[in-house]
Amino acid sequence: MTDYNTIDEYIARFPDDIQSILRKIRQTVRENAPDAAEKISYGMPTFWRGENLVHFSAMKNHIGFYPTPDGVTAFTDRLIGYKTSKGTIQFPLNKPIPYDLIAEITRFRAASAQK
Repeated sequence: MTDYNTIDEYIARFPDDIQSILRKIRQTVRENAPDAAEKISYGMPTFWRGENLVHFSAMKNHIGFYPTPDGVTAFTDRLIGYKTSKGTIQFPLNKPIPYDLIAEITRFRAASAQK
């Protein structure tokens, strides 16, 4: 069980520099999927509209971004240099976070998800 129930509570658990990144990811996703609901799912901040659109989380050395397998597959050529697996992208904390790419992937997921 988690000790948080909202995305605000999730973000508040981290140091200020990580909170800043998480807030910007949240804002980026919200701007690109404005009709999606926010919730915690699988212990992570999640944006949902008929299905999970994307999740994100902070790890020790990276930000995990989870746009489902089709969200990874559709951007394979743009994800060179990032560690990926089925439905997962790792953005290292020692490199700039690609917010523009996160925006594009979110728009893709919002367009392909159920309405």
